[in-house]
Amino acid sequence: MTITPITVLQESDLRDKKVLIRVDFNVQVYEGRILDDLRIRKTLETIVYVRGKGAKVILVSHNESKDGTGLLPVCEYINEMYKNECGQVTFISDFMAESTKETIASMNSGDVILFENLRVLPGEKANDVEFSKYLASLADLYVNDAFAVSHRKHASVVGVPALFPGKKYAGIQLMKEVDALKKALKPSHPFIFILGGAKFETKLPLIQKFSETADMIFLGGALLNDVLKAKGFDVGMSLVSAGEFDLSGVISNPKVLIPTDVVVERGGQAVIVPVNEVLTNDAIMDVGPSFTSMLKQHAESSQFILWNGPMGNYEKGYKDQTIGMAKVVFESKAQALLGGGDTTAAIKELGYEEKESEHVFISTGGGAMLEFLQYETLPGILALE
Repeated sequence: MTITPITVLQESDLRDKKVLIRVDFNVQVYEGRILDDLRIRKTLETIVYVRGKGAKVILVSHNESKDGTGLLPVCEYINEMYKNECGQVTFISDFMAESTKETIASMNSGDVILFENLRVLPGEKANDVEFSKYLASLADLYVNDAFAVSHRKHASVVGVPALFPGKKYAGIQLMKEVDALKKALKPSHPFIFILGGAKFETKLPLIQKFSETADMIFLGGALLNDVLKAKGFDVGMSLVSAGEFDLSGVISNPKVLIPTDVVVERGGQAVIVPVNEVLTNDAIMDVGPSFTSMLKQHAESSQFILWNGPMGNYEKGYKDQTIGMAKVVFESKAQALLGGGDTTAAIKELGYEEKESEHVFISTGGGAMLEFLQYETLPGILALE
């Protein structure tokens, strides 16, 4: 059962209150540059609201950028790009230093501080009680505006809110995510579900669940390789799941649509071939263009489109059909909900992030989105009850 947590908009007294906001600033950083600030931008509404009510804002997040620079580049970026919204954000690198509490004690109304990466301390992932107590001791109220990490049972997501009875809230973006996902649970029809990426073990239950409500399920990514193999096609050297799965219900389901052609890597070249002409040394890297054409045909009359995961090996540059399908979705008139890292990367490449509207919602979560669709809630949402 989906619960509806109380939002921070319902708290009438924020002036001079220290508000701990769990945000998700786990953004891509390369050589100190922020490559995609979608998650930062989507949290601004909560930060602006809380600051505007006179609160003292304490931001906590994790960051796992491959260059290992942590959240300092994020703080510098916010101070450069969003100073009007956030003021001059103060960065605190040491959680446990004596000076940390002194800094917080000296905060004025509207001040904002950002802590270093939560996950540098083992207490975060371990949901350590003492670490949760320490974080909770820094503030008067707790707000979760980090949908993308709300499927994690970490200290800042579930441990800390347990210590704020009656003073824990959902952020504005978190509630927008929940409201958008609720529409996917009771969609208008015709309803198209597009599912890509890998990890069949996590996505097979979703295929089974949405087989009951979706009118069509478009399967791509590495998931497609498993289905083709189960249908008896040669998938060559393509990535397939390590586990054994009963896919009989998937391959016999007329709602599940797969491409008639695929892009394979053959002799160092990308070649489009029919699915029944994949050779032993080929590796399937993307769905073929016929799949995008098929989606275009059906999207024109659909009412709702739900999409998670790329159609090809995005990291290796096989992104044409993911980008093509994203264009189809945005140009359709259907209500749409899109999520997952490579899916949103395709949207960014098209320059469509700014086109998000009442007709298209871009989720900040990938794994969290999938888990919510499966269980209709998340640990971080339950923690706000």
